Amino acid sequence: MTEEAVTAHTLTPVLRVLRSCLHLMVAALLALAAVRALAEHAPDAPAVLATAAALFAVYATGPRLPRLRSSTGAAALWLAAVALLWTVLLALTQDGVWLAFPLFFVQLHLLPLRGALPAVVATTVVAVAGFGWHTHTLSVGTVLGPALGAAVAVAVVLGYEALYRESEQRRRLIEELTAARSELAAAEHAAGVLAERERLAREIHDTLAQGLSSIQLLLRAAERALPQRPGTALGHVRQARTAAVGNLAEARRFVRALSPPDLEAGSLPAALERLCATTARTSPLAVHCQVSGVPTALPTAHEVALLRIAQSALANTVRHAGAGRAELTLSYMDTEVALDVVDDGAGFVPAEVPAPGSAAARGTGFGLAAMRARARALQGTLVVESAPGEGTAVAVTLPCPATASAAAPSAPDPAPDPAPGAAPEAAS
Repeated sequence: MTEEAVTAHTLTPVLRVLRSCLHLMVAALLALAAVRALAEHAPDAPAVLATAAALFAVYATGPRLPRLRSSTGAAALWLAAVALLWTVLLALTQDGVWLAFPLFFVQLHLLPLRGALPAVVATTVVAVAGFGWHTHTLSVGTVLGPALGAAVAVAVVLGYEALYRESEQRRRLIEELTAARSELAAAEHAAGVLAERERLAREIHDTLAQGLSSIQLLLRAAERALPQRPGTALGHVRQARTAAVGNLAEARRFVRALSPPDLEAGSLPAALERLCATTARTSPLAVHCQVSGVPTALPTAHEVALLRIAQSALANTVRHAGAGRAELTLSYMDTEVALDVVDDGAGFVPAEVPAPGSAAARGTGFGLAAMRARARALQGTLVVESAPGEGTAVAVTLPCPATASAAAPSAPDPAPDPAPGAAPEAAS
């Protein structure tokens, strides 16, 4: 075994137990050889006792030498001393042959495999020769005994090595899986945080920001009407108050990830009609809304996305396009639903719109990015066509889910919409 393998093995509880049992076996076999020599009153009994004591002393010092487990050379020298004393003991008594079996395990444990196998073979040969010399015969049993012992020792050690390697591979795999699961959980958490941040950013842009802009325009109009036209100013203030109340409701709902109030009160076509009516009432823009095809029930996510895109498109038209008229068309088709917002305003160059967050954007440019993100989230597309002086057209197309069926409920009477939407433009 390699130095690293030896070091790793000495740390395992199983190997500690096996090593303790091996030490006890060596001590017991040495004691057996000494006791039998004394009991049989052999003439070389004192020599057997002295050699057994010396062998036990040398063997016992091995586990207390730290260098023995870290240096193959030191282990080889110690094994050579043990083998020499064992050979002397074997020459004095045939009972020394039993020590060959634990000696096999010690050699396989401390030496690399390429050095341990020759040592085991040499020990086997010495054991067979020593036992045959004492018995003055060389039978099949005399050879097979030590050879089978050596084979069993090699098989046990190699089997343990294989189990240990498999256990280590499994441990490393479990650690990698645990680390991968932790990384995946962290990535999912980060993605969830980013998705929620993007959702709130879109909702704030399409509701609160547009609503606050509408309130600001209404209050400026009221300021200009005072004091000559108090009635007109009062009307603007009331509209601003209605817009503030509606935007407060919007804020509470999108924080809870609920559908917009307009969709809770009716269908998507009805919500778009109220949006157009409110935009026309609170701005100089004339807005016309029409529905093409047979209205069908859409998932809430589709309706929310289409309504928010319409709000953002119309709001941008009011704020930036300088348009006099806008057309909003909702088209129901067999497998798709489309929303088109077209105005006759100043237009712009879509390719020159700065990216949100860039230095050129100066806090603007989020409108188009938010509309595209809403469309992409539902596997849809959003196309912007515009040119200076030629107006702007925004077209969003969403695939209709297979479960989207049944006609949409009839629309209630249009109610005031607190937050006018927006049309695409280069800045928002």
